[in-house]
Formats: sequence, structure tokens, C-alpha cells
Amino acid sequence: MNATGAYRQSRDQLLRLRGDHARAVAEFRWPELGTRFNWAVDWFDAVASGNDRPALVVVEEDGSATERTFAEMSRASDRLSSWLAAGGVRKGDPVLLMLGNQVELWEAMLAIMKLGAVILPTTTAVGRADLADRIARGRVRHVICDAADTGTFGQVPGDYTRISVGAAEGWSDLREAADLEHTSVGHPGTTPDDPLLLYFTSGTTSRPKLVEHTQVSYPVGHLSTMYWLGLRPGDVHLNISSPGWAKHAWSCFFAPWIAEATIVVHDYRRFDAAALLDQLHRRKVSSFCAPPTVWRMLINAELGERPEALREAISAGEPLNPEVIERVRRAWGVTVRDGFGQTETTAQVGNTPGAGGYYHTGDVASRDAEGYITYIGRTDDVFKASDYKISPFELESALIEHPAVAEAAVVPAPDPVRLAVPKAYIALAPGHEPTEETALSILRYAREHLAPYQRVRRIEFFDLPKTISGKIRRVELRAREQELADGRRASAEWRDDQFPGLKG
Repeated sequence: MNATGAYRQSRDQLLRLRGDHARAVAEFRWPELGTRFNWAVDWFDAVASGNDRPALVVVEEDGSATERTFAEMSRASDRLSSWLAAGGVRKGDPVLLMLGNQVELWEAMLAIMKLGAVILPTTTAVGRADLADRIARGRVRHVICDAADTGTFGQVPGDYTRISVGAAEGWSDLREAADLEHTSVGHPGTTPDDPLLLYFTSGTTSRPKLVEHTQVSYPVGHLSTMYWLGLRPGDVHLNISSPGWAKHAWSCFFAPWIAEATIVVHDYRRFDAAALLDQLHRRKVSSFCAPPTVWRMLINAELGERPEALREAISAGEPLNPEVIERVRRAWGVTVRDGFGQTETTAQVGNTPGAGGYYHTGDVASRDAEGYITYIGRTDDVFKASDYKISPFELESALIEHPAVAEAAVVPAPDPVRLAVPKAYIALAPGHEPTEETALSILRYAREHLAPYQRVRRIEFFDLPKTISGKIRRVELRAREQELADGRRASAEWRDDQFPGLKG
């Protein structure tokens, strides 16, 4: 059996076993691909041949949309692959790809793969210093970005080819590829162990790490992500994720196209809950995935009626609070499912065998007698207060049930008696003010809904610092508390000992 047939056999096995987790665990087998494999050629081109179903729909902020079929994406990426090869892109060359949610991003991903070159996806929000670091550590040979972003590279050193989407002085215009006659590209001869992707992690607690993926680790590994998302052929999948981060590749590239589903991308500059909900209805979305921040924004808006085609609701990126899950269940009658994975992995739970040891994720979870795993938090977020171990996620989950709280981040605040006490940084929901009355209400709510040892002793109304991928940087908040350790009180901070009824 060739690589395409083996890959399809494993994919179809997961489709048949959807909903039967026990059988999937017992019976699923990873595909045996032989000595060479290239996902763009061996899988995407194979399913795209003569396929006029929509593969990609990019919806702009004004509601207009650009649509491409599987066959169109295959032909366009062939032309771009030939054009890039003529411009000097070779097998094994690292290519920094810095594009937004535009059709050219998907065409370029496929085209670079077809050459056997290595993709280094990068968010458009990255600054010059981070770009210089990525280009140096990733040994970048070529850069592809939008014409509007070429100025960002003006003072970024490096000997790299400059390619832009649209005309820019000193840069080659990628759109010239559309004028080429179509010819199918040959197989680049990539082996399963050849590099395919270079990712930088979001750096929530330390300097971003450089992660390498091979021709199989994501293209084959994301069979697990397809199964987790519950995708089927013909589905319409909308995922909220910024280009340049691993989750974008998870749910806006590999998993949907493994399932032969349509990818819908809502490209907006400023989040609008009503506009997103409208697209869920209008585009007949059957599978919707969003980070907890977006789910919290949606429930703070008016969810309205369940989108008629919606079957799967998923969350990823950070732990999802139970209150959010329950609010969506009451409004839509569906359960938001979350999962765990990292830039280094695909969808996973627990450790998997590899390289003679264990892969340590840096996360803490509990496992009950039935084998269910409950996420607790990052090892570097868990702390001790009065000799009790505190999981910020548990406290935050209780806090956001209060109507005034949109988001919360709990960190240890140094205390001369208890060593540390839980302090919550609060982002307020619309319509609520950072007043003494609001603070008292939240502190009282926390006292009533948490165990005594978990009691939130301090709160501060604050704009939560986040990575450019949208994850809360508790490390910055912890550092801020250390700076305030001399007993100084922040101007918007409230402590339980200020309120007589909350002392003790």
C-alpha cells in the first residue's frame, strides 16, 4: 500500500470509530508510510484532484468572502511552488512565513511543503527584536510577508530572500505566480524524518522555545486532533486563532483538511461577538473552536439561538471554566469540549512513549478512579499559601461566575504571616465599575464559594497582560507582586482586611 492509501486507511478508521473512544484506543493504528512522505503531495493533492467542494472560505470584517475549492488550492500552490523554486527556494531551506488570514497564507503553506522546504510560521504582531531572534535562531533563508509589513524588516539583519504579497520596493511580488501556466510538481523526496515546521512557543513563562516538527509529526500526528475535534468529510469548521501560532496549523490547516472539511476563517481587526455569531449562522458552521477568552466574550454578549448546523463546540489554548461550559449548554444545548496539547505536540492527554524517557509538559493535572483527567495548572503557576497548595485555575473558575468578572488571574502576593496569599487580578465585565462596592461583592462571593484555605485575600482591577497569542502572562503579575512586597498597595487594589465583615 502506498503512503496515500495507508494515510487514508488510518484516517477512515478514526472516522468509523468516532464516538467510540474505547474501540478507538484499542484498535487505531498509525499509518505505515514507508521511506518517503510529503503531506501536501501525498495527501492534499490526492484528495483535491477534481474536487470542487470548498476547501477555504476567508470572511472579511465587512462580510465579503473569498472562496477556494480543493482543486483550486492544489493548482494555485503548484504554480506558487514553481515560482518559489525559480526564485531560489530549495529543499531544506527555512522560510519565515508572516501572513495574516489571507488566501496566500494557505497557498504558501502548501507550496513550501511541496518543495520540501521548512516553514517557520510567524505572527504579524511580532516586533523587530523578536523577528531578528527568529531569523537568527531559525537560520532563515527566505521571508514571505504582506507588502504592508515589509517595513518591519528594514532593520532586521540577515541574508534572506525578500518576498511580499503585493508590490514593495526591493521585494519580489508573490502574486506573479498566478500568471504561470499550471504544471503539477513532482514529489520532493522528503523522508518522514525530514524537517517540515519550525515553531516558536508563545513564551508565557520564559523565553520562547524553538520547536521542530518533521514531515509526519504534525501531518500524521494531527489525526488525533481531527478525532478530538470530531470532524467529518463535508463539515464546515471555524476556528478562532491567529496565524503564526501552532493552534492555527492545528485547526485552520491540518485537522480540517485531513477530514476533507471546509475551513472558514473570520478575519477581523477588532473582535465583535455579534458579527462572529452571525457568521456561525450564515456559513452553516458545524464545528466551532475558540479560546476561552472568546467563549467568555460570547457569553457576556447575547448568545441567542444555537446556530442551526452546529454540532461540535470546542475550546483550546487555556483551561475553560465550568461556568462558561454551563452557560453555553443552557443557551445552545451543546457541551463545549476542551483538550490539551502544546506547540510541541498535537492533541494529547498524558505522556506518550518516545526517545527512551518521558516528555514533561510542565502542567499539573489530577486523575480520578475512573481515569478522568482534570487540569489544575502550570507547574510554575501553582503556589503555596499558609502551607496549602493553591491552583490558580480553581480560584479563577469560581471568580468568573461573579457577574462583574470577565477574566481573572490569580497569583501569590507576599505576606509576612502566611508566606503568600491568593490575589486576583480582575478584568471587569461590561457595565461594571472598579469601585469599592464591586470589590466587596467579589471578595464576599469568593469567601462564600471557596474553601477557607483558598480564600482570595486581595483583588486588583487590572488590564491583564497577555502574550501575542492571547494567553495570560501570570509571570508578569507575579513579578509585579514581588515589586510590591514592601507593603505598598496598588491604587486599584482592595484587601479583605479593609472590610470588617471579611476579616479572619
